[in-house]
Amino acid sequence: MDYSVQAIQGHVKDVDQKVFTAKVGEVKALAKTVNSALNGKTFLVGSKCTLADLAVGAFFTPAFSLFLDAGFQKPMANLATWYKAFIALPAVVASAGHIKCCVKALKPPTEGGAAKAAPKKAAKKEDDMDDLFGSDDDDDGAAAAAAAAAKAKAVAGKKPKKVVIAQSLVLFEVKPLDDTTDIDQMAKDILAIKMDGLYWKTEYKKEPVAFGIFKIIIGVTVEDEKVSVDGL
Repeated sequence: MDYSVQAIQGHVKDVDQKVFTAKVGEVKALAKTVNSALNGKTFLVGSKCTLADLAVGAFFTPAFSLFLDAGFQKPMANLATWYKAFIALPAVVASAGHIKCCVKALKPPTEGGAAKAAPKKAAKKEDDMDDLFGSDDDDDGAAAAAAAAAKAKAVAGKKPKKVVIAQSLVLFEVKPLDDTTDIDQMAKDILAIKMDGLYWKTEYKKEPVAFGIFKIIIGVTVEDEKVSVDGL
């Protein structure tokens, strides 16, 4: 699952679509297996949460947050009910916060982040052919001058086009060194980073990693021409 999660979060520079689809398929196959195992059960081992639920719940949390969307969950009633009960446990809420499932599956970002508007090529004007014989009709010259004046007026009256600023939305996954690190303080330190063209999201998610250690997932919008994601 690491490849599919990192690809969606923008940590994989050149996403191999075939590999991404295969990894997502592997996770969905495991989800179907767990759905069958939960038939007639509240939790994986009986009616109470055990270490098995904690381990499997921690594994599936990134998937439910990023690509196991409402459409996938609908036929997986056992799995969906179990996971919602798992993330609602007081111990899980106290340590990881309120975890939300994605409504629609996210996809890996396109190369280079937000698509940049391609500059329009100026239409090439054809060279005017010299009138070798001139014009004897003064009305034709007056009409041409009037048309040129009207065109110049129309061009002058047009409003300047708005400049499109290319931006990218990036999700960072930050893991602490050990379980003694205060991840809330770590999030505050990250949000304290200020740059021109850098806009942090005000909320972040806590997700369990293993052995009581949690990581945070935090989003940021950057202006592509001002901020390099590699430098953050």
